[in-house]
Amino acid sequence: MSEQRLIDVLLDEASLAPASANAEHERRIALFDLKESNTFAVLGVSRGPYVLTLAMNEGRLALDVADTQGERVCTHLLPMVSLRKIIKDYTMICESYHNAIRNSSPSQIEAIDMGRRGLHNDAADVLIALLKEKIEVDLETARRLFTLVCALHVRV
Repeated sequence: MSEQRLIDVLLDEASLAPASANAEHERRIALFDLKESNTFAVLGVSRGPYVLTLAMNEGRLALDVADTQGERVCTHLLPMVSLRKIIKDYTMICESYHNAIRNSSPSQIEAIDMGRRGLHNDAADVLIALLKEKIEVDLETARRLFTLVCALHVRV
């Protein structure tokens, strides 16, 4: 198994936004899936596997990376300005999707879900670009991280 991976992902409890049942479910799935399968490499460092703590810090996303002994490897702060609009759009389309599940035809649900997945991929690409100077992740890891970023950012 690769050392360039996460073995645990923690969310700073003080940073967590109140969540709807759907958002809480998505958060739990993202955490589980991230722990099961991910690609996470701190550029120029070979101290993995890693433990990642995500938090909000003065309006910025803080990615605090530690090794398995708890020693800090690096902290990377990302400005949320690049993610705010896509988080807002993603939150709206998720709400539409969950409403559609209760009230719409299968073809309408499928169309909204396709848009939701496309926007999720776009958000993952933005996150990959923001991290590229310090941390390398694959698309699936970035998608799951974006879900967790939404959990920290979105107020429900």
